[in-house]
Amino acid sequence: MPSHPLVRAALATLLALASLGTWAAPPATAAGRGSAGDNDAAGGSTIGIRLVEVPASRVADPRAQRYIVDHVNPGTTFTRRFEVVTDATRPVRARLYTGAAGIERGRFTFAPFGSANELSSWITLDRSRIRLRPGGRAEVKATVRVPEKATEGERYAVIWAEVSSSDPGPKGNVALVNRVGIRAYLDVGPGGELPSDFEIGEIVPRRTAEGAPSIVADVANTGHRAVDLEGQVTLSGGPSSLSAGPFPIERGTTLAPGDRGRITVVLGEDLPNGPWQFRFALRSGEIRRTATGTLSFPAQAGAIGLAASLDSPLGWGLAASGALAILAMGAALLVRRHLRRRRTPA
Repeated sequence: MPSHPLVRAALATLLALASLGTWAAPPATAAGRGSAGDNDAAGGSTIGIRLVEVPASRVADPRAQRYIVDHVNPGTTFTRRFEVVTDATRPVRARLYTGAAGIERGRFTFAPFGSANELSSWITLDRSRIRLRPGGRAEVKATVRVPEKATEGERYAVIWAEVSSSDPGPKGNVALVNRVGIRAYLDVGPGGELPSDFEIGEIVPRRTAEGAPSIVADVANTGHRAVDLEGQVTLSGGPSSLSAGPFPIERGTTLAPGDRGRITVVLGEDLPNGPWQFRFALRSGEIRRTATGTLSFPAQAGAIGLAASLDSPLGWGLAASGALAILAMGAALLVRRHLRRRRTPA
């Protein structure tokens, strides 16, 4: 196969897609790793990358432990430390750099090598190349400098660690490139951070073309920050009091503010049609939303069933929460006025 730059880039993109949503360091999981080709003559090596520094205000946020997630004012400079590790049996050389990223059609996407955007240009690394000993690790510091005149809004980028095989030989073999990265979600604007939120909409039972039961849920990002959705589905109260699950919702759905998307969960193939009681639980960081109700799967492969009957429409629940918040604010204002009057001399 000819060693064409486009072929090299395509292979790099395919390998990066497999690792972009995990950021796990080996040997904890297989995700976030990949073959380093001739970098390890013993038969392949893996690298991983992970954050080792989380802001104190976001210690409880699972997203902030995997990604750089922050809100800053224009003119702010801050740092984040991360670690690159390997389980290779021979030394590994890795290149470090930043790249542009975005959110399209419910997925976090990244631009081809060499592409930059505002956020990637604001990030500088204290090292551009590292050499890892067998089974070694190296710590790197990223500095983010936001210009004074930066406009409001959320921006996305990736910090990459990349290893590659030796250059193609006389037979024209393709040089393999493997990279893993850390996503960056940076919101810029004066004052405090605007809230993040999402809402679960209609839930429809289906059967795949192969006949497996599945659930498709509409989800809307109703907040001001991007959300990375994950969660699980459980079934109970089925025929003969059967229960099933939990069925994990695969990571990978990312919605930008104002976006809507669909999450599909394929369940066990041997499940009867129902009716079932279900619990559809989603989370993004510290935000959790749950929908419960009753549904029945269609009998025919490839068919779409009737929309699930929800126990309490989520829109009403959100509206009720908003109304309660307004009432609480009003009560607080009345208490403040009452205390102020009592302190004022007659």
